[in-house]
Amino acid sequence: MRALDGKSVLITGGTGSLGKKLVGLLLAETKAKKVIVYSRDELKQFHMAQRDGIRGDARVRFFLGDVRDKDRLARAFEGVDLVIHAAALKQVPAAEYNPFEAVKTNVIGGQNVIDCAIDKGVARVIALSTDKAANPINLYGATKLCSDKLFIAGNSYAGPRQTRFAVVRYGNVVGSRGSVVPLFLKLRESGVLPITDERMTRFWITLDRAARFVLDCLCTMTGAELYVPKIPSTRIVDLAEAIAPGCKREIVGIRPGEKLHEVMLTEDDARSAIDVGDRYILLGPAEWRAAGRKVTGTPCPEGFRYASDTNSEWLTADEIRKMVASPDVQEAAESA
Repeated sequence: MRALDGKSVLITGGTGSLGKKLVGLLLAETKAKKVIVYSRDELKQFHMAQRDGIRGDARVRFFLGDVRDKDRLARAFEGVDLVIHAAALKQVPAAEYNPFEAVKTNVIGGQNVIDCAIDKGVARVIALSTDKAANPINLYGATKLCSDKLFIAGNSYAGPRQTRFAVVRYGNVVGSRGSVVPLFLKLRESGVLPITDERMTRFWITLDRAARFVLDCLCTMTGAELYVPKIPSTRIVDLAEAIAPGCKREIVGIRPGEKLHEVMLTEDDARSAIDVGDRYILLGPAEWRAAGRKVTGTPCPEGFRYASDTNSEWLTADEIRKMVASPDVQEAAESA
């Protein structure tokens, strides 16, 4: 991550689970000039400022603001080299019942980030997506698909300017706020766990791996790439058994807008995707990428689909328990 040394990095939604992990890594493992946390909740910023590894570090700045507020965002982008766009409304049921609020944050807010980055001469922007953006059936996924398209096309908007945009798409983050793992940890003492559907599968990635993947993509992007890490799947029933063995399972049914299985690359996506070993890269038009820089890899075969139910890598019970025992997950469980 030496490419981050001497850079001013701004993280929208920086007080979220991933934002806190990113800030910790930037402070501990890079010589970043400045790390700016941009978010709308002053209480979360206050608590974050007291965390070990952040408290007292003069490189950290806390900037109150909403990505919906373009003027405030433009002010925050002054002198910024790199942006990680993590701000989003991401709870599926909340987005289903408050659809335009999700549009205002996830779509209009995303376009504000693009416009401000270009206007202020930010070098690179990487936006965070979700597996729910591939063939979306819920409002959250639809807004994130729209956001993905906006950020990739932002490379065309930038024209001769230096600003380049890319996207990272991954599955469920173990221990992130609102995820099922902290809920299961909290409820296992009751002896009953709610299960939506026993057939359900999901992609899983640890908070640490997700943050490191984002930073790696930020350092290596040329513009117009959508990165998908190769990560394991797990069945919801295996997750429940590993976390709370012997607990009764109460089938509650799939929530509005929820899928039985998740997809990160569809068959149509795969025609423009390459396999580079530890990840897939969905490539935007070549003319939108930085001049003279090529991305090489093995083209995905016709009909390829990267989905949680047909994945070749699955978590074992021991691996699930190891992930759940991490400090990140335990902290999330305590605040659930």
